[in-house]
Amino acid sequence: MSSAGGRSSEGKLYSGRLAEGLLPELERFSSSLAVDLRLARFDVAGSIAHARGLREAGLLSAEELEGVEAGLRRVAAELEAGTFAFRESDEDIHTAVERRLTELFPAGGARLHAGRSRNDQVALDLRLWCRDACGRLAVLAAGVVDALAERALAHAEVPMPGYTHLQRAQPITVGHHLMAHAEALLRDAARLRWAYESADRMPLGSGALAGSTLGLPRESVARTLGFAGLTRNTVDAVSDRDFALDLVHACVQVGLHLSRLGEDVVLWASAEFGFVRLADRVATGSSLMPQKKNPDIAELLRGRSGRALGGYTALATVLKGLPLAYDRDLQEDKVALFAAVDSAGECLEAARLLVGSLEFDTARLAAALADPGLLATDSAERLVAGGTPFRQAHHEVAASVREGTHQPPWDVARSLALRGLDAAGQARRARGEVARLREWAAALPPAVPI
Repeated sequence: MSSAGGRSSEGKLYSGRLAEGLLPELERFSSSLAVDLRLARFDVAGSIAHARGLREAGLLSAEELEGVEAGLRRVAAELEAGTFAFRESDEDIHTAVERRLTELFPAGGARLHAGRSRNDQVALDLRLWCRDACGRLAVLAAGVVDALAERALAHAEVPMPGYTHLQRAQPITVGHHLMAHAEALLRDAARLRWAYESADRMPLGSGALAGSTLGLPRESVARTLGFAGLTRNTVDAVSDRDFALDLVHACVQVGLHLSRLGEDVVLWASAEFGFVRLADRVATGSSLMPQKKNPDIAELLRGRSGRALGGYTALATVLKGLPLAYDRDLQEDKVALFAAVDSAGECLEAARLLVGSLEFDTARLAAALADPGLLATDSAERLVAGGTPFRQAHHEVAASVREGTHQPPWDVARSLALRGLDAAGQARRARGEVARLREWAAALPPAVPI
C-alpha cells in the first residue's frame, strides 16, 4: 500500500525493494525517457547481444533466446513506427524496452536482465551511440573539407592580402587561406576518430560495479556488437564517461573552427572588405533596410559554437568529484552530449553549403593588394639575402615605410612564386585525406544485431 499522495512501485525494476513509489512530481523530475529515447535502437541491439551471451552461458534455452530476439525485434519495429505504447512506469528507454518485451514474451523478459545492471546497460548504449555519432560527424566534416578544397583549387593562384591583428600583413592566395580552415577541420576529424576509439570498449558484464558470478562470455558479446575490446575494470566501466567527454570536446573544436570560418566570411562580405559576394541562397535580407544582404549563416556558425562549449562545461561539471562507481548524476550526461553532437552536425552541413556558394571578387582583392606595405617583409628578406643582418634590415625597411619611401623589390606575383605556398597541392592532399576519412566512416561502426 502507498501512503496518500504516493503511488505504487509496481512495474519498476526495483519494485522488489520498495513498496511505495516516488511522488508523481519526483517521477517527472527523475525521468530521463524524453532524452534517452534516442538510445532505443542501441538498447535493443545490446539486449539481443546480452541474450545471446546468456544462451552461451546456459542461462537461456534455445527457445527462450528465439523468443527474446523475436520480441526485441518487435519492440524495435514499434519504436521505429511510433506505435510503441509508453507507460508512466517507464523511467527510461531501458525499462520501457524490458517492460514491453516481458509483455510480449514473459518467460524471456523475466530472464533477460540476469547478470546485467542498468549501470553497465546505460554505459553500453551510450558507447554504441557515440561510435555511431563519431562516424556521422566525420562524414560531415569531410564534406566541409571537400568544399574548401574545391574552392581552393578554383582559387589556388588568386592573390589576396593575408592578415595578422586584422591588419594587412603579407600576400597569400585565396586557396591558401581556405586550406587553413580545411587543416583545422581535418584535425577535428582526427579527434572524432580518437573519440570513436575511446568509446570502442564494451562495458557489459560489469554489472552494477563488481561484475557477475554467472560466467558471462564478455568476449563473445563484444564480438557480436563489433567492439574492439573490453573495459578492464568493472568500477571504472560503469562510472566512466571520458569517451563522451572526448566526443563533446571534438564538437567544441568543430564549433570553434567553424566560428573562425564564419568570422572570415562575415568580414569578407562586408562593404569595407568586399572580398566575397554572398549568393542569395546563403544570405538573408533586412526587414527594414531594402539594400541589405546579411551573412546570417556565417554569423550563426559563430554563435552556435557556444552550444558545444556549454555542453562540455556541463558534462565536465557532472563528472567532477563524483565518487565511484555509478551515481544518478550521470543521467545528465546525455543532455549535454546529444546537444553538442546535434549542433556540430547542423553547423558542419551549413558550413558546407556556405563554402560551396562563396564567390570571390578578384577586383576588390587586387585593389587591396596595391598596398606596398604588404611586401615590406620581402624587402627586409632581400636585404638579408644580400648579407645584411636581419635586425638591421628590419630597422631600415621600417624607417622607409614610416617615411613613405618604401619601394618593394618585386611584385605580388613574384613574392608568391618565391614563397611556394602551393594551395593546389594542399587541396589535393586534403581530398586524399577526405577519401580515406569517408572510407573509414563507411566501415564503422560495425553492424549490430537488430
